[in-house]
Amino acid sequence: MLVSSSRLEGFKEFLRDKLLFGNEPTPELVAILLVYFVQGVLGLARLAVSFFLKDDLGLSPAETSALLGIVALPWMVKPLFGFISDGLPIFGYRRRPYLILSGLLGTLSWLLLATVVTRPWQAIAAISLGSLSVAFSDVIADSLVVERARQESQGDAGSLQSIAWAASAIGGLITAYLSGFLLEIFSSRSIFLITASFPLIVSGVAWLISEQPTGNREACGNRNRPDFSGVTQQIQQLKAAISQKSIWLPTAFLFLWQATPTADSAFFYFTTNELGFQPEFLGRVRLVTSLASLVGIWLFQRFFKAVPFRKIFLWTTILSAVLGMSALLLVTHANRAIGIDDHWFSLGDSLILTVMGQLAFMPVLVLAARLCPSGVEATLFAVLMSVSNIAGMVSYELGAVLMHWLNITESNFENLWLLVMLTNLSTLLPLPFIHWLPGDSASGGGGESHHPEASEPSLPGSEAIEGLKA
Repeated sequence: MLVSSSRLEGFKEFLRDKLLFGNEPTPELVAILLVYFVQGVLGLARLAVSFFLKDDLGLSPAETSALLGIVALPWMVKPLFGFISDGLPIFGYRRRPYLILSGLLGTLSWLLLATVVTRPWQAIAAISLGSLSVAFSDVIADSLVVERARQESQGDAGSLQSIAWAASAIGGLITAYLSGFLLEIFSSRSIFLITASFPLIVSGVAWLISEQPTGNREACGNRNRPDFSGVTQQIQQLKAAISQKSIWLPTAFLFLWQATPTADSAFFYFTTNELGFQPEFLGRVRLVTSLASLVGIWLFQRFFKAVPFRKIFLWTTILSAVLGMSALLLVTHANRAIGIDDHWFSLGDSLILTVMGQLAFMPVLVLAARLCPSGVEATLFAVLMSVSNIAGMVSYELGAVLMHWLNITESNFENLWLLVMLTNLSTLLPLPFIHWLPGDSASGGGGESHHPEASEPSLPGSEAIEGLKA
């Protein structure tokens, strides 16, 4: 008995010190990490969604790109979800009930996709519902992390955010290959049915969140009355922060930088319809790019964290645009002339571009955290990430317009080379405004960011749905 107790204590100590960066493995922490883990696991249906839109609903590349922009709408109003959670408690609780509802909505959205969705507008509604579910649960989980991060010592600063992101990344890695492999065995609707079970985990673990009811417990009749005093103060602080030139100018640059058109949807149709890539191989590409994304993060932390913002944005943008032109070799089949198989070329190309894309995106997260003044950090960070998501929607809609103009369809890829050139060259357009960014580096001070909101960069051949998060 003593030996078993000693082993248990040793395991808890290892878990706390080595895996949780000094945080106690409480039931509440496990619940928070499971919420993030589920966000990553929902990537299981990522390829299934893409094939469902293409094959089952018969959408063109332009229509798919336009739809992917629309379903990102819930991620653009994340601050609103924070205000709702803070100002409108349910039965006196601000976090737990909203997590339960988010999980139930997520399950409902996947069940609808698995059963009754047969038209594009129904798909938009169901996927948007799932996007709302993940976005709302993400806001709640972020708020819980922020609340608990305030209790961290200076030496442990950022540890909760780090393990939260790691939980999401692990979930994504586990399902990266399976997202394609299972499509070789099951239909898209069957994958949706399997995925429907995961949001229920969020609803289940919500009961482990330690939360005291708001208001006077004796005055139960007033407990559920909305209290907007804190929200009003937040809005005033937010308005004062946004009006500062040192905040809105960098934000405007980040919007321009991320709003350039994308060729992702067209490339997905090209690789599946023209090159004949199977779901299993696309899952393999997802796994490699997920690992490459982690490599990019490590490289940034190890070698590029001290590089000034302007310099790293300038060179990563230029190099990404140049390296992105390598897709022309695949589009024109020139890779075959030099003896490189389509599969190997696509795998290597995605690997290199993902590392570059992650190196380019990490400063966005650091800069967003740096721009947040004291007292309104979480709200302004959510606003900045919403701006980033709006830019992502614009990127997909502009891509859809270009695909329509160039007459790129599910079977006509004659002008895909031109689309690749235009989308890569367009990424250089914001560079004349690079002086809007601060001149210092990521390591020049400021707080840590939350887990990456949309850390997977837009790459040729990849779709931007990760757990229904655009």
